[in-house]
Amino acid sequence: MFRRSLRLPSGAQYALTWAVEDEWGGMTSAMLHRSAAFARLTGEPVTVLTLDPDPHYPARIERLRADGRLPDGVTLVNMWDWLREHPLPHGRLRLDRHAFTPLAELPPQPAERTEERVRDGRVLSRARLAADGEILQTDHFRRDGSLLLSERRDTEERGRLGGKSVVLCDEKGAPVRSWGRIAHLYHAWLDALTARKRSFVIVDSKTTARWAIEYRRRHAVMMHVVHASHLVGTERPHGRLRESRRRVFEDLDGFDAVVLLTPRQRDDVVALLGPHAGLEVIPNSRDLPAAPPLRGRAPGHGVVLASLTRRKRVDHAMRAVIAAAAQGVDVTLDVWGEGEEHARLAALTGDRVRLRGYSPDAARTLEEASFLLSTSTSEGFPLVLVEAMAAGCLPIAYDVPYGPADIIRDGENGFLVPAGDERSLAAAITRLAGLPERERARMRRAAVATARRYSDEEVTRAWARAMRRARRRKSD
Repeated sequence: MFRRSLRLPSGAQYALTWAVEDEWGGMTSAMLHRSAAFARLTGEPVTVLTLDPDPHYPARIERLRADGRLPDGVTLVNMWDWLREHPLPHGRLRLDRHAFTPLAELPPQPAERTEERVRDGRVLSRARLAADGEILQTDHFRRDGSLLLSERRDTEERGRLGGKSVVLCDEKGAPVRSWGRIAHLYHAWLDALTARKRSFVIVDSKTTARWAIEYRRRHAVMMHVVHASHLVGTERPHGRLRESRRRVFEDLDGFDAVVLLTPRQRDDVVALLGPHAGLEVIPNSRDLPAAPPLRGRAPGHGVVLASLTRRKRVDHAMRAVIAAAAQGVDVTLDVWGEGEEHARLAALTGDRVRLRGYSPDAARTLEEASFLLSTSTSEGFPLVLVEAMAAGCLPIAYDVPYGPADIIRDGENGFLVPAGDERSLAAAITRLAGLPERERARMRRAAVATARRYSDEEVTRAWARAMRRARRRKSD
């Protein structure tokens, strides 16, 4: 419901990311939820922008609408679908520097192969790949089959291969504009989309942030959210920057604001790189259940909600439950998620541990579970901890940067465990299962109270304040 007391600064609202896929993780969940909260609480529409060339966005949008993840006021626009319907202005064309060789005009090479992306029987893109799978060229097409854009990644530059060319075509497939980098196409698209009117663009994807930091226009307030740790390993505050974060963190003032999810990460960034006026701290938010049950749950029933990747270390959670069960604790674990570790983790299942697969409704199990295990190597702000607490499900989490220690008070609203210590993880499970029911209920009440600090209303107000500060800094 629209709250008159909640107002965003005037201007169009955008959320920019690389992709919204059928199965997504915490970053996409947080981005979609934030966008929906903005629209619902302030009455301001939000447009989610994606850049990947996946041909299935129309069907995906229908599914997102049907399950409520793309509510009224939130629109999803994919760049390639937009370009198929809206011509960009013609501009500088340098075919002497930017090679234009449509795939239809190239003879096939024995060591290469092609792949097509198809929608409703129409080819929307065709890629030329090297023998090792590297993409050498992609041609994008309109629905009528005309050539929209040809991108090469193997042109000769300074006497060697590896140069790039991006050539835009008109409705007849004739070249009308060219660039040496795909990022310049993205910039041109944002120019056309925003029509140089005041806009607030929140960049969620770290991949997208590397080129969005170069989009500096007077009309556009650019804000980047750092959804995970900026450090390699667990060293803080002077650890090594992740290569995927280096482009942004070595130019923090390139964005009008850089939003970190916890105070500890903000303090570590300042200690490592010095103070910057545009650093903001805004946590992710969640809807809060009205009154989750605080009693009557099986004390030893636990869950994991995570993608099955090495970074999530789900095997630690599974082994800890098995170890607790071996000590006589009546404990079970349901693991919700999918990923490349599925086959390896399947070997650890049994009567006590079950792999449930991916489900968009997995979070609903938090109102039935006694505890949630979080065993990642690093986090930004683990939204699942807030979801669990709001549902009265007690988190047991590795104390990694960043997030768990900002949310959990050990022994009061959950448990913090030394990072990577499976024995301590099993001990925390055993401790929780052995508490009197009234003590578990007290901890669940404390967890629900903690989660209220991350309500949609409070977090949306924080975003509105940060946007106004960023706009003022840009105007100075």
